[in-house]
Parts: sequence; C-alpha cells; structure tokens
Amino acid sequence: MTDSAQAHPLSVSTGDYIKAIWTIAGNGAASTKDISGHLSVAPASVTNMLGRLRTMGFVEYERYHGASLTERGHEEALRLVRRHRLIETFLLEHLGYTWEEVHDEAEKLEHAVSDTFTERLSEFLGHPNHDPHGDPIPTSEGILTPDDSTPLGEAEAGQRVRISKVSDESIPMLDYLGERGLVPGRVLTVREIREIDGVVVVEDSEGEVHHLGGPLVKSVFAQRIG
Repeated sequence: MTDSAQAHPLSVSTGDYIKAIWTIAGNGAASTKDISGHLSVAPASVTNMLGRLRTMGFVEYERYHGASLTERGHEEALRLVRRHRLIETFLLEHLGYTWEEVHDEAEKLEHAVSDTFTERLSEFLGHPNHDPHGDPIPTSEGILTPDDSTPLGEAEAGQRVRISKVSDESIPMLDYLGERGLVPGRVLTVREIREIDGVVVVEDSEGEVHHLGGPLVKSVFAQRIG
C-alpha cells in the first residue's frame, strides 16, 4: 500500500463511505440507495459525499449509475478493513470482549490509529489471517485471500461442512450462534434441508442437533469437507 492516506489522514465519514462501497459492492458498483441504507444517512447526503469522493480520486461516480472504487479507493478500503479486523481480534483475545461486542468497538477505533500501530498490532497478535468472525484479514500489501465459502443454506443433506465465517451485522444472531458453539472452525453434518420453510437441520460433533432458520443460514458460511 502507498503512504498517501497515512500522510493525509481521511475524515471518519470519508473512510466510512469508502469502506461501505467496498462492503456492498467489492469491485462492482454500489447504488446510492444501498449506501444510504448501509450507513443510515439521507440519499442527498450520499450524493454529495460521492461527488466529493470522486473529486478526491477515490470513486468513479455518475448519478443514477452508482459508485465504484478506483484503485486508490480500493487500496484505502482494504487498509481500513485490515485495521478493523486486527482490532477486533485484539479486543477478543486480550481485552475480554465477546465476539458480539468487537465489531462496534472496532468501528470507532479504526479511525483513531495509524498504520504503524496497525502493523505493530499485527506483529503482537502473531499476524493472524482471520478475524473472530472468520473474515480474512488483508495483508499489509493489500492482498485479500479469496473466499470460497458459501451460505449454509446452499449445502446439501448428508454433507459435512466446516463453518468458515459468520456475518457480524446482527448482535442477537451472534449471541445465538455463540451460545451454541456454532463458530468458525466448527464441523457440522447437514441432516436436512427443508424447502418449505428454508430451515437447515445440522448436527455438531457432539451429537447436538440445531434447527437453523432462513436468516441464520444466510449468515453462516461454510466449506464442504470430506
């Protein structure tokens, strides 16, 4: 990564918009409506900020056609994502936070630390590859490991799968999964896929059976094993 953003720190809101576009669309385009919903801000405010980000060279934007990150914008997004996920890992492993709490706390802290702090934190943690929710942590060079996991709802009955990551957007959902040990690394056997209501019935390695409804199976990602 270059040191341009390090030399000229971005505002909190600017960073939030860049990361929001990356989260919503990756290398594609994010609509004003989607960005508005993701950040809980008025569409008019989104339009104004996208114009500013275009002038700053972070996005390509045309009204009614959405916004996509430029190379510079993508680089900055991955810088923030790396910082966020390392902070989450530190909070969970060393400060006693639960995995339900780390996301919101990291959102606040990611704008307050430098790249130097980020790299020292990575070294302190032993250069982890994934955060507490199973998401890959970009390298200091901005490389993100490809993710080949799929939503649990796309599995087939009889398959053995390993949970690779879970969505961190819902605290109640994280609490539910955490209480049942349905966390990244857990191996499950898919017993039934109910088409009528979308429920997936899984059995864990201890023989415990779990019935997971639609929202859960869309938020739990797994990889097939065996």
